[in-house]
This record gives sequence, structure tokens and C-alpha cells, in this order.
Amino acid sequence: MLVEHRVALRNSGKINPENIDDYISRGGYSSLRKALELPPQTIVDELTNAGLRGRGGAGFPTGTKNQSTAIVCTDCEKYVVCNADEGEPGTFKDRIIMETDPHSLIEGMIIAAKGVGAGYGFVYIRGEYYTSIERVNKAIEQAREYGFLGNNILGSGFFFDIEVRLGAGSYLCGEELTLLESLEGKRGYPRIKPPFPAEKGLWGKPTLINNVETLANFPVIIEKGADWYRSLGNEKSSGTKIFTISGYVNKPGFYEVEMGCKLGELINDLGQGTKDGKPWKAALLGGAAGTFVPYSYSDAIMGYDKLRENGATLGSGAIIVAGSNTPLIPIVQSIQKFFKHESCGKCVPCRVGTNYLYEQSLKLTNATPIERKEILADMVKQAKMVAKSSLCPLGQSPILSLESLQRHFEHDIANEK
Repeated sequence: MLVEHRVALRNSGKINPENIDDYISRGGYSSLRKALELPPQTIVDELTNAGLRGRGGAGFPTGTKNQSTAIVCTDCEKYVVCNADEGEPGTFKDRIIMETDPHSLIEGMIIAAKGVGAGYGFVYIRGEYYTSIERVNKAIEQAREYGFLGNNILGSGFFFDIEVRLGAGSYLCGEELTLLESLEGKRGYPRIKPPFPAEKGLWGKPTLINNVETLANFPVIIEKGADWYRSLGNEKSSGTKIFTISGYVNKPGFYEVEMGCKLGELINDLGQGTKDGKPWKAALLGGAAGTFVPYSYSDAIMGYDKLRENGATLGSGAIIVAGSNTPLIPIVQSIQKFFKHESCGKCVPCRVGTNYLYEQSLKLTNATPIERKEILADMVKQAKMVAKSSLCPLGQSPILSLESLQRHFEHDIANEK
């Protein structure tokens, strides 16, 4: 029986999120005190040795990103940015952290800043997250009052402060370079890489960008050490991960477990199985920008590399379950409509391609079985072209769900009523 192992959610439901004393009573900000006494490189090394990978979806090694930002210069202005945009359908883990334990995010950002030598930070929150905005702002105010933010933090001589900035709900601004454009007050259009944020980020300065869940792990890693964190999960995916389960399950919600668990365990043990008790037909892993997998993937190991080896993605940790009788065509249409709506229109392949894919998906409804296979094959072909020629991850995303659908569910799509 799979059970939760909470690290990023260690205080969720156990403290009053609007009371800093509750957070301190559970060891809050003790990791910051420890970090302030450590050389910056030691902090970066600890995060690197822990094997923590970005929890926003890409799974990029967090230590490498911190190291790149730390070494680019030693005396220049730097920033730490928290990506709290969280626009992936089916994902709500960051909202839970900000609403139930905002100080873990704040402490993580300060530790990150000490490691890379940053003096200012921003929390970029999507504008619809009203409670998150309110509680993070309150946590920042309380942290300043207690001397955890501002000048000469806890007498260490280190300066760092944080400000909340709001996004306007653009899915594209969840991509780090587009987020920076928005943060600078510009239209949320993607930048071309390189240069990367560690070299030239916010206002052209070196910038470390991490996700909420990623940063919430920093205090625990500093407190308990890299070896302890590596003891959780598996060799290539250490630590824990928050999964958000929704769809045709009895107990939808958010669950934090060790990396390396099985997909079926998450759905059956924590999500308590499907509503009709029958095997589920499909699970969409990673949200709209994710992959469909069939019931035969029940024993699939939930880790970045293990899933990739099987042609699937972990992404942000969203798991949307389709029951045995759930039609897939409406889901396909919903995903294509989403990408069409969220395309910023800057590059032609994405602007035209996402519209074309949506229009083709509508044809699936009244098509014959043979026509449906042809339409799906055409959509996969066009999505590949869009992915190869688009500027940012949005144009590179539709191919993931479409290709996995063709691989595993072509027969289901063709014969769906």
C-alpha cells in the first residue's frame, strides 16, 4: 500500500499559514540560520549532491542551474525568481504550498539567494491565485518583521528582499524566459535561447528561476543533508514528488510520495481507484503538455528517466484519469482548443499550426473509423512540424499527447461512439 511521504508539504495542514510563529515552532527558518553560516558554494554543492531536479516539469538538475548562476560573476547584481505561474491543466501543487505553507517558499528563496549571491527576488504568481497572493504577501511582511528579509539578515551582513508580481493568466508565461519578459513589464513573448537566464535573465542580469515545489525542498535539504534526501526516491530521481490526481477517480487530490512509485499505486492506493471499480482506460500524465498511457502502464515507475524510456513524461506531476467508458475524442479536442487559445502568435508555425490541429480535431467527431485514423495521422505529422519550427515549448507540446494517442489508442479513437 503506497503511503505519503511529505517533504515539500511537511507543514501542510499542521500550521496556520498566516502565522509565522507556527512555522518557526516546526523548525522554520532554522535552515536559513544554518545556510547563513555556510559558504555560498557549500549551499550549491549540497543542492547538487542531493540530486534534486526541477519540479516544474522539465526535471532539469537544480544544482546545475544554481551553479551556473553562482559562477557567472561574483560581484554583479543577480536575481532569484520563483515561477508560481502554474498554468498546466490538472496541476495545482504550487497553489497548495503557497496557501498552506508560504514560509517554506520564502525560506527556500533566501537560501537560494545566499547560494548564488542574489540581492533581490520576485515571486511571479498567476493573477487568479487570490489566496496564494494574499498569503505569500503576508508571509513576506512577517519575514521582514522577524529579520529574515531585508538588510543584514539575522546579523549576517547578507541582504535579500522579495516582491510579489502578478501574471495575467498566460499559460506561456510558465516558460521561464517568457516569464521574464512579463516580469519586465513587456508582452509575454518567448525569448530565443541562448542566452539562458543564468547568463542574461531579468533586466539582462544573471537570474536563478525555480519552481515553488523545487524551492520548498531547499530548507529540508540544508537541514537534513544531501545524503538524507538522496535516500528517498531512486538513483536518477531522488526525493519526493507532489502528484495531483483528478478525473475519474474516487479521491482526487494532491499527494506527495517518494519518486519511483508505480502509476497504478498512485491511482488505486491514493486516488482509491476508479468510480465504477473497473480498470481505467487512459491516464494523461503531465497535463495538456503530457502523454497518454494505457492501463498496461500501471506498473510504470514514476521517475523522469524511467517514464521517458517508455515514451511517457512525468511533467508537473498531473495525472488525469479516464475511466473505461470515458470518450477520448472530447479530451483531444479540449487539449487542442487549449493550445490554440494559449498560443501567443509570435511565431507562424505555432500560430497557424495550433489552429489547424484544433480544426482537425473537430473533424474526428463525425468521421468514419478509417477517416479518424487518417485525421489522427495527419495531426501527428503536422504537430511534428510545429514542434520542430516553434520558438518555445508551447508549440513543441501538442505532439506529445497526439503521438502517444496514436501509439496506444488509435483503435479506441477510430471506433469511439
